[in-house]
Order: sequence, then C-alpha cells, then structure tokens
Amino acid sequence: MYKKRVNMRVLAVLLLGIIMILGIGLRTVVNFITDFQWFGKNEFLNTFLVKILTELGILLPFWILAGFGLNIYIKRLKKKYYSQAHIAYDKEADKRIRQSIGIFSALSGGVMAWVIADSIWLKLRMFLNATAFDSVDPIFGKNIDFYLFKLPLYQQVLSIGIIVTIVIIAITVGFFFVMRTLMPPSEGSIYHMNEFPKSPKLISLSSIPKNELFISALRKIAFLGMIIFLLVSAKYFLRAFELMYSTEGVAYGASYTDIHVTLIAYRVAAVISLVSAFVFAFGLLKGKFKLAASGPFLLIAANVIFAIAGLVVQQLIVEPDEIGKEREYLVYNIEHTQDAFALDDVTVSEFPVEQNLVRQDLIDNADTVGNIRINDARPLKETYNQIQGIRLYYLFNDIDLDRYVIDGDYTQVFISPREMDQDKLPDQAKTWINMHLKYTHGYGVVMSPVNAVTEEGQPQLIFKNVPPITTTDLIIKRPELYFGEMADRYVIINTDEPEFDYPYGSDNVTSRYEGSAGIELGGINKLLFAYRERSMKLLVSGIVNSDSRIILYRNIKDRVNRIAPFLEYDSNPYLVLNQEDGKLYWIIDAYTTSKYYPYSQPFELNRKDVNYMRNSVKVVIDAYEGTTKFYVFDEDDPVVQTYDKIFADLFTSKSELTPGLSEHIRYPQDYFDIQSEVYRAYHVDNPVVFYNGEDIWDIANEKYMNGVQRIESNYVMFKLPDSQSKEFALILPYTPREKANMTSLLVARSDGEKYGQLYMYKFPKDKTIQGPLMIESRIDQDSVISPQFTLWGQRGSAVLRGNLIVVPIENSLIYVEPIYLKADNPKSLPEMKRVIVAYENKIVMEETLDKALSRIFGGDEIEKPSETIPIEGEVEQEVQRLLGEINRLFNENKDNMDEIEKLIDQLNQLLENQDKDGKSMETPVEVPAEEVIE
Repeated sequence: MYKKRVNMRVLAVLLLGIIMILGIGLRTVVNFITDFQWFGKNEFLNTFLVKILTELGILLPFWILAGFGLNIYIKRLKKKYYSQAHIAYDKEADKRIRQSIGIFSALSGGVMAWVIADSIWLKLRMFLNATAFDSVDPIFGKNIDFYLFKLPLYQQVLSIGIIVTIVIIAITVGFFFVMRTLMPPSEGSIYHMNEFPKSPKLISLSSIPKNELFISALRKIAFLGMIIFLLVSAKYFLRAFELMYSTEGVAYGASYTDIHVTLIAYRVAAVISLVSAFVFAFGLLKGKFKLAASGPFLLIAANVIFAIAGLVVQQLIVEPDEIGKEREYLVYNIEHTQDAFALDDVTVSEFPVEQNLVRQDLIDNADTVGNIRINDARPLKETYNQIQGIRLYYLFNDIDLDRYVIDGDYTQVFISPREMDQDKLPDQAKTWINMHLKYTHGYGVVMSPVNAVTEEGQPQLIFKNVPPITTTDLIIKRPELYFGEMADRYVIINTDEPEFDYPYGSDNVTSRYEGSAGIELGGINKLLFAYRERSMKLLVSGIVNSDSRIILYRNIKDRVNRIAPFLEYDSNPYLVLNQEDGKLYWIIDAYTTSKYYPYSQPFELNRKDVNYMRNSVKVVIDAYEGTTKFYVFDEDDPVVQTYDKIFADLFTSKSELTPGLSEHIRYPQDYFDIQSEVYRAYHVDNPVVFYNGEDIWDIANEKYMNGVQRIESNYVMFKLPDSQSKEFALILPYTPREKANMTSLLVARSDGEKYGQLYMYKFPKDKTIQGPLMIESRIDQDSVISPQFTLWGQRGSAVLRGNLIVVPIENSLIYVEPIYLKADNPKSLPEMKRVIVAYENKIVMEETLDKALSRIFGGDEIEKPSETIPIEGEVEQEVQRLLGEINRLFNENKDNMDEIEKLIDQLNQLLENQDKDGKSMETPVEVPAEEVIE
C-alpha cells in the first residue's frame, strides 16, 4: 500500500510537470505566431526575426554541444565509477541511469544554451556589424568601436566560460556524491546490481579502495581548474582595457597610478594565471597539493603587492604633484566626455547684457514679446481636465509645448490630447464589451496660446470641445485617438457593436473604425488571440465576426519598446496636429546610449548610468492608424549605423519625413537636461581649472508653485543674436556654484536647418546678472507684491508661482513669472491672476503682460505692428446687422446666451478678416470638424 501511494505521488508530480511544460510551450508558440503577425502587419518582420534567428543560431548549436557533451562526459564518469568502485553491471539499472543522465544533460544544456543566447545575441550582432568611430582611445590606440561593440562581447564570453566550467565542476563532484550514495562501492565482496537494496545506506569514504574515486575526481577537477585559470588569465588581459572606466583617479578613466601600476599589475596577473593553469593541474595530478595551491597563492600575493604599490605611488608620487601627474588624463576625460555627449561643438559667444532696452525695442521684437509664456503646464493640466474633460472617462494626461502657424502667425501653444481612460468608467460599466469593443479611443485635442488668458484667468482655447471646434485656420480631420499614453488595453474594431465616438448632449455618437490597424480575427486567429489574452469572451462572443480586427500595443511607449527595446526613449512624447492631412501624430525622441565610451564620465538616465548618448532617432506614430516610423536624425552616429545594419527594416531616413511633421520636430528636453548636467563641469577645457573646480556651474533655482526647485529647461520663442526672426528654442540658465547670480544661458535650437545647434551665451563677469532665485527674493521683498500675496493667502486662497522665464531681447534680459490663485475649495481651478515682470532694478505685478511691460517701459500696450482698417461698405452693413441681432436676442430672452456668443464670434471674425478694400472675406465660424471636412 505504501509503495502504491508513493508511485501515485510520483505520477502526480510528473503529470503536473508535463502539464506545466506543455502550457509554457503552448504559450510560447501562440505568442510567437501572434507576434509574428503583429510585426508583419507593422512592417517590422525582419526586426522581429533578427532576434529569434540569432538566438536560435546560438541556442541550438550550444544546446546540442552542451547536451551531447554533458551526456558523454557523465557517462564516462559513470563508466569510470563502475570500474573503480567494483560495481557489477546490471542491464535494467544501467538503462535507468543512462536515461536519467540523458534527461539531465538535455535539460541542463538547454537551460545553459537559453541563458547564453538571451544574454549575448545583441552583443554578437553588434560585434559582427560594428561601425568605426572617427576617434581612438589615447592609451592603447584602439578605435572607440572596440569598446562599444567588441569588448562587451569578449567580457561576456569569458564570464560565461568561467561559469560553465564551474558548473561542470559542480556536476562532477555532485555525480560522484550521488553515485556513492545510491551505489556504494564494494569492500571485500561486490554488491551485484540485481541484489542492490531499494533503500541503500550511505557509506564512509574509508570504504573506497585506495581512494581511486577521489583520485579520479581530482583528475577531472585538475583539467577543469586549468581551464578556469586560462579564462582568468584572459580576463586579466581584458581588464587592462577596462581601465578606461576607472574611478580611482581624479577624473573618470585611467589615471597616472592606473597606467603606471594597475596596468602592470593586470599584465603580471595575466601571466601568473596562465602559468598557474598548468601548475595547478600538474600539482593535483601528482598529488602535490602545495604546488597546486602555489599558483592561486601567488596570484593573490601579486594583487596585494600591487595594491600596496598603487597606494604608495598615489600617496608619495601622485598626490604631492597631482595636477602635474594627472594633467594629460584630465584632458582625456574632458575631451572624451564632451564628445560622448555631443558637447564638443557648442558655439560659445559673449552676451553683453547691457540692459538698455527702450520701448521701441519691444515694438521691434513684438513677435518675441507676443510669445512670452504666461501660462504654466501644471495648473493648466488641472484646468484642462476640469473645463474640457467633458466626461469622467476623458483625461488630459500631459500638456506639451509646440509651435504652429495659426492664421499666418508663428505661435507658441500648449496642446494636449483628450485620451480615453477606461478605468474611470463606473464599476457597473466596466464590462468586457465596454472595455474592449465600445470605449476604444480618445477624441480630439485642446490647444491654447502660451501668452493669453481670459478675464477669469483661464486659458484662451484655440481648440476645444467634442467634436473639436476652432475659429482659426487649423483643421482636424481625424480627431480619434486609438493610440496614446493612456491606451493600455487591446481593443477590437469592426464588430457588430458600434464604437462610442463622443458624447453629444444627452446622447452618444457612435462610429466604426475606418483605418487599417489591427490583425484579422478570422479563422484560427480568434482562438489564438483568445488564448493569448486569456479571454474566453473573445472566443465565444457572437458580435466579434470574421471582419473584426484586434489592435495590440496601443500604448505608444509599450509599442516602441516592443519594436526596438535596445533604444532609450524620452519620458515626454508629444502630440502633433499635421496640417498636411489634418491627422494627429505622436512624436517620441529615441536615444542611442552606451556605458562603454572610454574616459567619458557616466551620468544617470532612466535609472541607469550612461556615458555616451545621441538623440539619433525620432519615432512618429499615427494616432489613428498606429503606423510607426523610426526616422534617423543623426546619420553620423556609429551606434545607430550599427543598429541599421542589424535591423534592415527598422529605420527610415529623415528626408522621408513630411514637411508638415518636420515643422514640429523639437530638441528633446531629456537629452538637453542630460547635456546641461554634463556641461556644468565640462564646459571647461583647461585641466587645471577643471581639477580645481574653479568654474563649476549650478543649474539655477526658482520658486515654483509653493516650493523651491531647480529650474526646468523651458521652450521659449525669441530672436537669437545671430538670427533675424524668432525661433522655438530650449533654454536653461546657469549660476556659479552655490551662488544666485546668473553666469550663462544654454540654448538648443529646434527650427529648420538650425535644428540641434547648441549655443552657450556667457554673461559678463564684471557685473552681477540677476539669477532666477535673486528675482524670486526681490519679489518676496517687494513692498507692493509681498503684502498682496499675504492678503490673498488670508482670504482663503493659495498663491501659486509659475515658472520664471528668462527672455533674451536684443542684448538685455527680461524675467517673467505668472502668478496663480487657487481657492481652498478642492474643486476650484487655479486662475492666472497676475504677471510679474522684472527688468534691471524694476519689478512690477500687473493683470497682463502688456500692462506690466508698459509700466516698466512706458507707453501703451505692446502690440504687433498692424494697419488700422476703417469699417465701411459691406462690412459696416454686416456689423450693424449683427449688433442689431445681438441686442434683439439679449432683450427678448437672456437665456439665448449661446446664440448671442456665436453672433459675437462672427462679429469679431468679420472685423479681423476685413481686407484693405473694406470688403468682407469669408467669415470663419466655430463649427465641428466633421462639417469643415464635408
């Protein structure tokens, strides 16, 4: 009975194991088939297959080699054991043992092969497709591609070799232990296998005749130990190149002590390890254990001696004359860090900061003044969600800055997509149909200029409502958003259930998807995707038909990471309205990075250290179709060139990007922020100044909302000193270390052919240029502004301070900061109530930017030069008619406010669009986008 219970348990465990293996295998097969279809649908099949074929090319040969090798090796151990332990041969028992060895070898070899293939496939591909750099390291004269594409593979292979050898040693020792436990060697008389007891007992080592088994194991370990020492010798040889990443000196990279002591130590250790390989093996085979241990002991002793020598050299030779000894290595560090982060071509120029602006200068720079940002993204996001959320399930996840030509004017705007957040649906509405078939997409955008607010302190909206309406010449033909930052579930389109499009009054408008995205669910696909998504409803639902398609990876970040996980992606994708086709597109900046660039100081990106970075790729995703394109913007980057050789269908030339989208390419903030962090110390070329830390800068601080923070890089529009027109650029101010005065301004250009150019404007050192925090302190000390803040705070409102923007105009600087008020009521909206402007020793706070500038520079409000056109002829008659209608409606019924507002808008548009002849041009009226299309 006991035997039966044991057998049943064993059978149950085996059955469970088989089911798990089949389940894992089936899921792997289903995922492969469905992913194959998805990558093929998105035209990245080669990119998908490269990894799989490369891994198979590594896995299968290694699996066969490791499996057969282990099988033969262990069987030879078994044969040796039989011979030396005097084990009688038994056919049935030997068959079971051989089967067990075969299964163990196959499984062990498979696991090792899979781990190796997964860890080295990309390194191997980069090794085979390496693209040379234009520079070499200064110590060994190796091209930089050796460090980025070759050395990592060498290191990985050696590490794998050492680990595999240690595993084989463990298997060897384990085999002898298991065999000695299950089949004890005979002593005096021989145990015949057919007489072998079912529950054998352990025996002592003393029962092994003449220690033959021990000697046999030592022979195996001697050979394997020799292999390990040979691999360690190769590791020490490679460690010489790893000195390019040393952190022991005054700067990152090999220092004086590294080159004159540590490098020699590694070469000596490599030789000792090489000799130790043979000494170790010889000593074990001859039973001379002291001789075998001499190699490792000598290696340890050499390391200790050289460590002491390194300390002595550092203390007695380097530190007494550190700048003299380390000068050349500091130069290497500075040059290579600048090159690795694309800071070797920054245009440095003096910005005199004369602060001699007059009113006429503001008029001449009306385009710059008219685009000074007086709104702020953080409170604006809250406002958008409250006034334009429309329904609970709509969400504005992020606010982005961009620029558009609106009615002929190059204008900086905030833009945010209205995405669908299915988690905000009421609990009773979170059905499978609603989550995957009904509420499938977001709808439209909200857009507002950065420089305008209403009388209530709310943003003036260029685009608003659903369907989106506007009074400008911008047009949205496809407002639906099937792909975005909030889309985290698959959806099925073209089902018998109409999709929710947008709310209209008390009803909902429905639609059917008209694009090409998605994989057909006809035939076996319905079963495959039901299994993949673990959804029985998908399989049995009657409203999912043969024409239905499933759309996967709708989250744009998941999408790009699925296609190209080896790239790093910017944390802030942004939406673009392309006026060429009226469609919405996402743009994500992608980076090639490495941690292997010699002599380059590492910095943190996405929680990992990198010491090489390029913004080589711009990813564009159609928000309706999901079409994804990876455009190469830095064709000189050897890393992206290497990837391009590996993945033949992944990248597209930037020349194929349409003009409508090219106009919205911008210098990415994440990249700029890393560069600005690096440039704090690495703007210095003089190694002595760098060593002494005399000219390290800090990124300026500001008061933001109700706290102090490091100032954020900001997109602004202004006219650079060498430019004739305003540009969309990214700026960041620096201050001297631990001081508040401003020393320089880093600028990255975004427009046209000047895209990517970096400028450093250095301010005079013989005068104090006020930094942002100095302006903030003046605001707090101002006898008018500070009491007003206190008064507002006592009336149940919180005073929130927006970003302080530094605006260069001519050879002067203006500082602008919006002030928000928010009532204690949790549902209240932050309202932009005041604008603070500081210039020289003047600081004012007014309701508008124009009023503040007028107080400082005198005169009326600053406006763009324009010709005043008299109201006459047909326009005058139309104006009179509209005014009459407005008065009539207002007097008849004050509830007709919507209609009155529409007539007022028509009136304003009529006046704005009047031509010089006094004739009325076509009057734009706010209408839904669908009607505009028709």
